[in-house]
Amino acid sequence: MIRDGIRVIGLTGGIASGKSSVARFFLQRKIPVIDADQLARDAVQPGSHALERIAELFGPAVLTTDGTLDRARVRELIFCDTEKRRQLEEILHPQIRNLAEAAIARVAAGGERLVIYMAPLLIEAGVTKYVDEVWVVTVRPEVQRERLMKRDGIDREAAERIIASQMPLVEKERHGRVVIDNSGTPQETERMLEEIWKRESERWK
Repeated sequence: MIRDGIRVIGLTGGIASGKSSVARFFLQRKIPVIDADQLARDAVQPGSHALERIAELFGPAVLTTDGTLDRARVRELIFCDTEKRRQLEEILHPQIRNLAEAAIARVAAGGERLVIYMAPLLIEAGVTKYVDEVWVVTVRPEVQRERLMKRDGIDREAAERIIASQMPLVEKERHGRVVIDNSGTPQETERMLEEIWKRESERWK
């Protein structure tokens, strides 16, 4: 990614691990956060080349009546089809990377020297080489399952199926220079982040 003297921290983790709550900690301290999920939505706006290619790949049924991408429908189609998932990623990942480069360049141009790039598939998409370091948000398996069930209103079997389709958190942890265990209460995580932030800020001076 284009950095221009700015430090880019890649923040990642599994589903329902609490990446967004960790990102809010940084936002509250006026540290810019770029959300890869939002960039993915930006990449498939009506009229975009990426949306056209996705419609060609999956058929017009993945478009809603107003011409936007039916993300839930796409998730259903790729869930058990690894080839379709790979093809979708080939379309989206370069687009997301280009948008991320542009966003980081804008932040750097504004005088910032640190930015958080939050991306669920940071490791899987091979983007770790584009960030300065990786921070992984992790959580105990039983907590992850319960949070996912509550968040999405699904049963245990469905939650376990979704979690099993992703890279195991223990594997993601191996990529992290900093690992944030978000299994506890919000207050506990807040205290942990305060300690991490104090330590890391001193290291960068």
